[in-house]
Amino acid sequence: MKKLTISALLAVFAFSPFYANIFPGETTSVVKMVADAIKWKSESIDVGNIPQGKPKLIRFEFTNTSSKPIVIENVAPSCGCTTADYTKTPILPGKKGFVEASYNAAAAGAFMKTVNVTTSESKTPKTLSFKGVVVS
Repeated sequence: MKKLTISALLAVFAFSPFYANIFPGETTSVVKMVADAIKWKSESIDVGNIPQGKPKLIRFEFTNTSSKPIVIENVAPSCGCTTADYTKTPILPGKKGFVEASYNAAAAGAFMKTVNVTTSESKTPKTLSFKGVVVS
C-alpha cells in the first residue's frame, strides 16, 4: 500500500509541470483571440432618466476586428420586458454591426437589464448591460 501511495504521488508530481505549462497558455490565447475578434463601442450604457410608458431603444455597436466574417448567432434579453434586434448578415472584417435592445418602460423606478450575445467567434455569450431610471 505504501508503494502504491508513493507511486501515485510521483505520478502527480511528474505530470503537474506538464499540465501547468500547457493549459494556461492555451486558455490565454483563446481568450485573447475572442477578445480581439469584436471591439464593442460600449458594453454598458447608462440611459439616464426615461419617461414611463415609452419604450427606450438602446443600441450597442461593435467592429469586427478579426480577419474573417462574424455572425451573430443569438441575442437573449434578460427578461420579457426587453426585446432585441441585431445585424442579421455576416459582419465582414473591419465592418460594423449592432445589437439593439428595446426596453418597455412600464414601471417607474431604477432598472438594470442585460442582453447576452453569442457569435460565431465565441460560444460563450458576451453580456451587454444598460441601466437607467423610469420616471412618471
